[in-house]
Amino acid sequence: MSSAHPPSQTVSSHAPEFTSEPTLFIATLSPEGICYEANPAWEELFGRLAAPWQRLSREDQLRFRELLAQAAQGQRILHEVLMLQLPGRDEPVPALFNLIPVRLPTHGEEPVALVVTVELLGEPSSLTYSQNQRHRLETLGRMALGIAHDFNNLLMTFLGHLDLLRRSLPPEAASEEVTHHLKALERAARDGAALMRKLQEYVRQEKPTALEAIDLPALLEECLMLTRPYWYNEPRRQGIDIRVETQLEPVPPVRGIASELRQVFTNLILNAVQAMPQGGTLRLETAFDEKRGVIVRVSDTGIGMPESVRRRIFEPLFTTKPEGSGMGLAIVAGIVREHEGTIEVESAPGEGTTFTLYFPPAEAPEHAPATMQEEAPVPPVRVLLVDDEPGVRNVLTRLLALHGHTVVQAASAAEALAHLGREAFDIVFTDQGMPEVSGVELARQIRARYPQLPIVLITGDTEVRAERGLIDAMLQKPFRLEALAQVIRRLCGRRAS
Repeated sequence: MSSAHPPSQTVSSHAPEFTSEPTLFIATLSPEGICYEANPAWEELFGRLAAPWQRLSREDQLRFRELLAQAAQGQRILHEVLMLQLPGRDEPVPALFNLIPVRLPTHGEEPVALVVTVELLGEPSSLTYSQNQRHRLETLGRMALGIAHDFNNLLMTFLGHLDLLRRSLPPEAASEEVTHHLKALERAARDGAALMRKLQEYVRQEKPTALEAIDLPALLEECLMLTRPYWYNEPRRQGIDIRVETQLEPVPPVRGIASELRQVFTNLILNAVQAMPQGGTLRLETAFDEKRGVIVRVSDTGIGMPESVRRRIFEPLFTTKPEGSGMGLAIVAGIVREHEGTIEVESAPGEGTTFTLYFPPAEAPEHAPATMQEEAPVPPVRVLLVDDEPGVRNVLTRLLALHGHTVVQAASAAEALAHLGREAFDIVFTDQGMPEVSGVELARQIRARYPQLPIVLITGDTEVRAERGLIDAMLQKPFRLEALAQVIRRLCGRRAS
């Protein structure tokens, strides 16, 4: 912040038409915004303008007029941050505005003037610095997308081998405990994949993942299992007894993203545990009300909170914990709103806390099939599998072999085209993110030479642009064997190999 520098510090070193030395811009305005007096820095930046809003964005212009009206009524306006466009700058600079009403004994409580001060905040020392910062952020974004791509490949390999392990276990070895651990591993991997999708969507500013129907009682049971070390193992090691009670009544499913709702309830459970340092009872309930929808309650018998804290509990950056960031419950409230729900909290010192969440039930499909028809098996087909990652190629080859398919591997587009020139295939699976030639470009070359050959694009990315008719299907990494079987059944079910 510029307030850390002495008044003689130069405000700008990269705009020759703006060379004023002082860092504080001061003016006296009438309550209507007419400039009476101003220091030289103000005059150089704003001129004798009616008010400085001409150098603000349209949104901040409206905000400044609101602040001016409030100050004209006698209200002190302190530390308002608005974006200011400086001469010779491409990017606006944040500035701290203060509006102080000036009163005279002869005029009662009504201000006769307003003292306005403007202080630049965090102004880049040079345009080169600003451009470098922007370049670094863009590079960081590209790195994040690359990490997400590599991580999805790792998850694909992990889930593939997990699928193979599950299928190779003899019946006597597939105990309830082993099955439980396998499901937990798969769930953790899928949550990791969901996290990568959120990262990709955030970097690209994409819309969230499509919603699905979620059974909240089952999800809450998962959250209790995931958080067991926090409410059972660790407290007992310290001699603390935390009891868990559940009343998870069957309720209609809700539309949402399971990983995000899991984050909501995990956060609430951990908060409840932290609120019971001497032990107590954690209770989870579900219910359904025709008017308010699906209801979830997470309550504890802990220390509770005063009304002053309860009112602000969902504010960003507000926290009562010395090590807290103040974002946990703000994120919880944001996720609930994204799911078209509401969240309420009841608490009092010494009486515990109850969070109550309301979600609209998912609409039932209009035409649900009465019975599920057994899908006919697909005759074995010849598959050309193109991926530059050996681990992904090998695990997909083994998964496809479980259904009797013959797989020929290719590590690059050139190798794939060479195989196509020598052999006949029923379907092509190609990765999108390959060096030199992408999956989409390979699909264009295959389509030009073999227009009837089905092409499936495999990708760990959320943004793939391909012209209509170029690819026949797309699989998002990581996926399970069932997804492979379904796409082969759909595209090759009528083709005999």
